[in-house]
Amino acid sequence: MKKHWGHIKACSTQGFLLAIFLLAGCVRPWPGAETWQPPTFEPVFTQETSTATLLPFLPPTRVPGSPILTPTPDAPRVLPTLRSELSVYVVQPNDTLGLIAQKYGVDLETLIKVNKLANPDRLDVGQSINIPPPIPQAPGPGFKIIPDSELTYGPASAGFNIEAFINQQGGYLSTYKEDVDNESYSGAGIITRIAKEYSVNPRLLLAVLEYKSGWVTRPYPSQDTIVYPMGYTNEWKQGLYHQMAWAADNLNRGYYQWKINAVPSWVLADGSVVPIFPSINAGTAGVQQLMSQLFGRQDWDYAVSENGVFKTFSDLFGYPFDLAIEPPIPPDLLQPPMQLPFEPGKVWSFTGGAHAGWDEGSAWAAIDFAPPGDALGCVQSDEWVVAVADGLIVRSEHGEVVEDLDGDGFEQTGWTVLYMHTETRDRVEVGKKLKAGDRIGHPSCEGGVADGTHTHLARRYNGEWIAADGPIPFNLDGWISSGDGTGTEYNGFLRRNGQVVEAWDSRKAENQIQR
Repeated sequence: MKKHWGHIKACSTQGFLLAIFLLAGCVRPWPGAETWQPPTFEPVFTQETSTATLLPFLPPTRVPGSPILTPTPDAPRVLPTLRSELSVYVVQPNDTLGLIAQKYGVDLETLIKVNKLANPDRLDVGQSINIPPPIPQAPGPGFKIIPDSELTYGPASAGFNIEAFINQQGGYLSTYKEDVDNESYSGAGIITRIAKEYSVNPRLLLAVLEYKSGWVTRPYPSQDTIVYPMGYTNEWKQGLYHQMAWAADNLNRGYYQWKINAVPSWVLADGSVVPIFPSINAGTAGVQQLMSQLFGRQDWDYAVSENGVFKTFSDLFGYPFDLAIEPPIPPDLLQPPMQLPFEPGKVWSFTGGAHAGWDEGSAWAAIDFAPPGDALGCVQSDEWVVAVADGLIVRSEHGEVVEDLDGDGFEQTGWTVLYMHTETRDRVEVGKKLKAGDRIGHPSCEGGVADGTHTHLARRYNGEWIAADGPIPFNLDGWISSGDGTGTEYNGFLRRNGQVVEAWDSRKAENQIQR
């Protein structure tokens, strides 16, 4: 059985949520709030880097007072039908019960009960899990909350000064500090980092945080929001960084699943199965998905209505569709010329087909390559990862290197390429202009989560993750990426002129490739 060589996540997922505790929507100060200090948490890496001058807000596409733009010019979608019969799922490597429940649209407690699982945290590869059919409720609303361009970290966010806005609001977030992998971050620093890593619009991150906890505008929010400001009660997700990473991942999950017609319904926190209204847009789907993880039916209906997240966003930033840039992805978009990310004559292994670009919710935008050598696991390699195209390095830290192909210094505009798990040693510096084939650094396990030395290669356009198995596949020296036809993450192929290279989690004849 094929599985991946290594994978990228901003923070590891350990266990799953057995119950979601609903937090009150109101906030209030508590005795001693003025002197209370937040606890120190221990999330993961990075620091902000900036090589570009802030742009002014790009002009909206709608003149205020004119007819409202529709963010989805296409017709209502034909969504997958809900299952009506019992299914059986065979556990695969790296599965959790929570992921299985989410995949099949069944709440977690139901799976535990149906399968009589004494220890739901323990699953064995090959184990059979019975999946009962969902019991649907009335469909969700068709109200559109945000345009697609307000979910992604794209051109619409390029002129937004996160720190200045947060300071102007004067809420708890403006004074918040948190240690992230032995580095001190401000609230603005954490929002900035999450926006960049997950490629999610910081305005939306601030809006959902304000809706759930009031951190953006209230100096003394409810004490029960301090450890879990997004209301996701999980001991592995304490602190602002982990909470916002979780939120961003769920926003991405709804957005990208909607775009590929992969989900017919949301499973709410109370186990309700809500069919999705077919004419919403991807940005709205992202918000509906996130809110589904926090609320039961009544509170979810409110959160995704005009009185919920939409109103909070509008109060903070104005009418969201006035900020729309449509379409985020031009219908005739083509990938610019790119080459394989290693030097000529070197034989590398294609170890991972299409899989998530960043954490589990993003599009399957990435593929993996492991360097030559016999050693397995996280070992030091002197081989070089090289630039796939000409561009400017705009981020280089803690395993991440981001190359901006249009050279304007903004990750939010045009094509960017992520080279993940790049070792600190000899890593290219921010501000360096590269030609295709110039050295980026050495492959490693640095950054995120990885179980073997490799490079994780992913693309974005205008902040949107571009799927490696979608309509704009990777084209690297003529090698075209594709999935395996079964929709299995990490499985896939590279094809060129009748040659086929298949992704495997080891070094073997079927996955060897060179320039």
